Amino acid sequence: MILRIGNASGFYGDRFDAVREMLTGGELDVLTGDYLAELTMLILGRDLLKDPSAGYAKTFLRQMEEGLGLAHERGVRIVANAGGLNPAGLADALRALAGRLGVPARIAHVEGDRLPPRPDVLAANAYLGGGGIAACLAAGADVVVTGRVTDAALVTGPAQWFFGWGPEAYDELAGAVVAGHVLECGTQATGGNYAFFTDHDPAALRRPGFPLAELHADGSAVITKHPGTGGLVDTGTVTAQLLYETAGARYAGPDVTARLDTVQLTQEGPDRVRIDGVRGEAPPPALKAGLCRLGGFRNEVVFVLTGLDIEAKAALVQDQITDALAKAAPREVRWELVRTDREDAATEETASALLRLVVRDPDPEKAGRTLTGAAIELALASYPGFHVTAPPGKGTPYGVFESAYVPVGEVPHTAVLPDGTRLPVPVPPRTRPLEPVPGPGLPPPLPPGPVRRVPLGRIAGARSGDKGGDANVGVWVRTEEEWRWLVHALTADRFRELLPETKRLPVERHVLPGLRALNFTVTGLLGEGVASRARFDPQAKALGEWLRSRHLDVPEVLL
Repeated sequence: MILRIGNASGFYGDRFDAVREMLTGGELDVLTGDYLAELTMLILGRDLLKDPSAGYAKTFLRQMEEGLGLAHERGVRIVANAGGLNPAGLADALRALAGRLGVPARIAHVEGDRLPPRPDVLAANAYLGGGGIAACLAAGADVVVTGRVTDAALVTGPAQWFFGWGPEAYDELAGAVVAGHVLECGTQATGGNYAFFTDHDPAALRRPGFPLAELHADGSAVITKHPGTGGLVDTGTVTAQLLYETAGARYAGPDVTARLDTVQLTQEGPDRVRIDGVRGEAPPPALKAGLCRLGGFRNEVVFVLTGLDIEAKAALVQDQITDALAKAAPREVRWELVRTDREDAATEETASALLRLVVRDPDPEKAGRTLTGAAIELALASYPGFHVTAPPGKGTPYGVFESAYVPVGEVPHTAVLPDGTRLPVPVPPRTRPLEPVPGPGLPPPLPPGPVRRVPLGRIAGARSGDKGGDANVGVWVRTEEEWRWLVHALTADRFRELLPETKRLPVERHVLPGLRALNFTVTGLLGEGVASRARFDPQAKALGEWLRSRHLDVPEVLL
């Protein structure tokens, strides 16, 4: 038996037509969609404050205006976490939609992830596993919507239902977790955001197709895509996504802890990559939870500095703004000079640098009118050529994300079946506290030889992302010779040297020989998380590409 599970959304705002593309493009048993991220939970929390009937991904409901009928015609089940903070509300809206359309869709939802209210917390949610989804599908649901579940639960739930796996089928569940992690970001598995994109036909990458997994009863899977769709699937695209927002060898979740150091990837054919060999262990005794709260107000002004004396111009306006804010200085003031200018430039734009000012404060006045007034009043009194990229505006609220852990028995994971029956989902029969995996033996280094100073990206791919205030950077190579060099050359200390922004931060290196990969976790790089928007690249999406652009000595034999 094969269970074909596709993905049609990697985030709230992903390609709207993907649902139709996946439902009409080829064989499919289950279509999933991931709509939730840390920032999304904050957005939905603010929506819920304004309207108690809101709090879910409205895009998904609009996609279902066509998708419900298409899925019914083709016998495809739909599973999505679009319920956000209000899965029951989304389920009711879907029932009303199905009634208007005349589609006999049976709707179910999963709840229990919302934690009791906490002071100043806008949204507090535990990450649930796939058990509730499996129970809803077993009861005949055509559509299952959830609140906060792990991204991989959108695959482990259907797999548990289809194959009848028990809660202790750890290897099988771990295989489904790995497949689910590959699928959850949509086109990132099919050539999107891919380090080695220049090795492929640009026309093929203009509109990558969405991925699907052919899942087998033993937990193995083949990652592929519908015939004739754009993009590509190879061991590189799958490796990149496996490293995205993960860390060490143990990848913990509420269903199982998957051992990423056991993953084996094989190119089975064009656009077909087999994943097998994945081992699993009992899940940890606590569920991860995300806490979102409003952190204050934020404002930004970008000054344009053109031509000569860039640094002197920057110093002048910085001193002027500092003086103007002296009596009511915001709690946090951050300046960053971005040297986009070139000498003897042929256009004014390429002769200009950008000076970015970001302020944050609990008081909307300090982040808003105070800064706006200070910037506007300098229009005729500052450096020559004074102008800004946009008029200063009001301060806007920003959020803060925190991780917490809750004992699994304290979270009422509940499947609400199509007939309204409320079915409690049992807690795992066994748990296992997380422990570090002993470091693997390293291959011998390459013998000494001539080297050439080139960008790391000449031979290594990378993908980076965020987990709360931390960032991760996965780095991989494609041959054993490159691996023998990389694993010895790119230590945590060398990583800090190449990325000076991380120099004073904790950096942990994880070695994954089966993927020829290193995964670096940088603690605290993103401050209070993406919703706080404290950094130029608040989700560390391009941190890996910065690393690839840095130069170091690479053996000529590898070039």
